[in-house]
Amino acid sequence: MRFKKFLLVLVCYTLTFSNSYSIEPDVFVQSTVNRASNILSKDISKEEKINELKLIAKETVDIRGVGFYSLGSARKNLDKNQKIKYSELFESYFLKSFSSRLAEYTNPEIEVYSKKVLSENYTIVNSLLIGTSNRPEVKIDWRIYTKDPNNPLVRDLIIEGLSLARTQKEEFSSILNSNNGDINALFKTLEEFSNK
Repeated sequence: MRFKKFLLVLVCYTLTFSNSYSIEPDVFVQSTVNRASNILSKDISKEEKINELKLIAKETVDIRGVGFYSLGSARKNLDKNQKIKYSELFESYFLKSFSSRLAEYTNPEIEVYSKKVLSENYTIVNSLLIGTSNRPEVKIDWRIYTKDPNNPLVRDLIIEGLSLARTQKEEFSSILNSNNGDINALFKTLEEFSNK
């Protein structure tokens, strides 16, 4: 009887306080860009920067979710082994593409200025890449997946109104359409990019 009472108290406590440790999407984004900025301002080689940026991406981006979104309706035609292979290839492709592009920047300063809750699962966080004498300011919106409030993840970046995930989806669709829907053609493209 005492154990049941303890269990009831524990359940009530968990329900009451479980969300008190959730991470707000705007705080999550600002923290993530600050971490990336610190890496980019370090006096280390480009290769070392790329490796550290990859670690951040693995922690903060829903790579699997982005990958299957990018595949569009073609994902329904994959068997279990093809899904596993695609996930592995896409992760390598994504991490290389993301980190090598970002490593070109030196100490980018991004300011988060607002957020808009779209649903229980998604929040858009608005930010601005501060302009310098070498580059103009750039508006960046982050689509954050918040199904688990303790572990928000990036699902898309919308740069000056252009969705990177949607662009990726169109690119993959074009490759598949040019090859009669053969998934192996896409696999080959992803492998070639990752092995460059």
